[in-house]
Amino acid sequence: MKPINRERPVRVGLVSLGCAKNLVDAEVMLGTLLRDGVEITNEASKADVVIINTCSFIDSAQEESVDTILESAEVREAKARGQGLIVAGCLPQRFRDELPGLLPEVDAFMGIDQVAQVTSIVNQALAVRAVKLGAGWGAEIGRRKAEITTRLAEVDAARKGGKSAAEKSSARKALGLPSVHAPASPLVAVNLRPRYIPDYATPRFRLTPRHFAYVKIAEGCNHPCSFCIIPRMRGSHRSRELGDVVAEAKALIAGGVKELNLISQDSTYYGMDLRRDNSRAIASPDRFNAAVKSMPSETPAICALLRELNALPGDFWIRLLYTHPAHWTDDLIGTIAKAKKIARYVDIPLQHIHGNMLERMRRETSQQYIVDLIRRIRAGIPGIALRTTFIVGFPGETEECFQTLLDFIREAKFERLGVFTYSQEEGTRAGKMAGQLSDKLKKQRRDLAMAAQHAVAMEVAESFVGRTIRVLVEREAGAKELKGARISSWEHGLMRSQDRHSDQLKGRYLVARGEADAPDIDGRVYVRGNLPSGEFARVRIIGHTDYDLIAEPV
Repeated sequence: MKPINRERPVRVGLVSLGCAKNLVDAEVMLGTLLRDGVEITNEASKADVVIINTCSFIDSAQEESVDTILESAEVREAKARGQGLIVAGCLPQRFRDELPGLLPEVDAFMGIDQVAQVTSIVNQALAVRAVKLGAGWGAEIGRRKAEITTRLAEVDAARKGGKSAAEKSSARKALGLPSVHAPASPLVAVNLRPRYIPDYATPRFRLTPRHFAYVKIAEGCNHPCSFCIIPRMRGSHRSRELGDVVAEAKALIAGGVKELNLISQDSTYYGMDLRRDNSRAIASPDRFNAAVKSMPSETPAICALLRELNALPGDFWIRLLYTHPAHWTDDLIGTIAKAKKIARYVDIPLQHIHGNMLERMRRETSQQYIVDLIRRIRAGIPGIALRTTFIVGFPGETEECFQTLLDFIREAKFERLGVFTYSQEEGTRAGKMAGQLSDKLKKQRRDLAMAAQHAVAMEVAESFVGRTIRVLVEREAGAKELKGARISSWEHGLMRSQDRHSDQLKGRYLVARGEADAPDIDGRVYVRGNLPSGEFARVRIIGHTDYDLIAEPV
């Protein structure tokens, strides 16, 4: 649908929160808008419509989303009262029915399935806003973020137990959720069980630097993890066709991309839904391996995709993100070992190591299985860097369970590691479990886990000194960056505490990344010298901070 008739094109501003998968959705929205003649602006006050692409992964991400929405509404009231406000992404997916009442200042809510219909939704949001302004209506601004986020948690609690529509309506009234006192109700375009996934033909405007890109190979998740709300928000696992992914990769490489970051909720599950008579009940390692072995050779799975991408001409890295420990096979280990373009880096969130915690988390793996898997990966792929995340403070986590995790962190010596404090998400199995721990204890355990990893990180960094490695140069480092800013993301937990040795970084440095460093979530290589940005280079490691390396060009 083309923009409505105006003296000039509609201008849209977009804020994207959350993970790289959300970022790709934002890129698709921008690409679609540009194709349809809409202008994109970075100045919110000059936008006709602002889109907030939200995250609802854990409480903190949800609070950030609500805060951003309210801040945008405040800016609009002060500077651009005719501006439409659209809320997209995971928050509407999770609270489709409740958000119109809680956020009456929003003119349209859109879900994951609607990202390619964004131009039509922009036009409808403008129409809703025009009706509101014509009636002299203005939303109440300045309401506390805590009020809304508390209500959302109450809504989730009220939805427990499979209540009927009438019971849900009664629960909503009991919570006192406000209704929309506005001349025009917002557009609500959200499918509760998303099915959409972009393909190569989908317009896309990349928000990453020219030298790296995220390639979404699948969407949704079939895993039963007791702590996670993602399957309910993003839908069941659905893979893109192999040829479609390869076509996108070819175009990106031709455009100068030096690093393809493959992303999905579970990249190791890629293609399993494309096989004949596929069953969703293959989360466990035994069932998964049996399914892989029974597949016809022509079935596209992750190993086939990696081999196809590795065979493409050009000088680039392939980085495999978001793998599940239950879905590693000997074929995958062998494929990575033989493929020269696949970065020697594995992202494999383990979440815990104690058997009781793994069972309560419904991770489909045991402690011995994980120990054996790490041994197999390190033995089969020399020079591999392993990164993982753990959750501390999960319901029922005893001191013994936590000490087992600390011992494992010290013994496994992960090159990269992040730690979450457990977030009690309503609507999940874990949210209803007995044995919930206090926030104070969860924070103490996170600090202890990060202290254990800090010692490992120092040891890992020291082992690089004197070595020559290949890096991808990003840009010149800013003064703030040289002070050792924290690295964290909603899907990777707290990655580092304050870097106590960053004061040795003075002067002009370039920021680069080695094979062991994924964009935005891992460490950096600070290079003292002149090198072209967006290109590979060989550097010699001459020192390190707590978490980062210091180098000079070879």
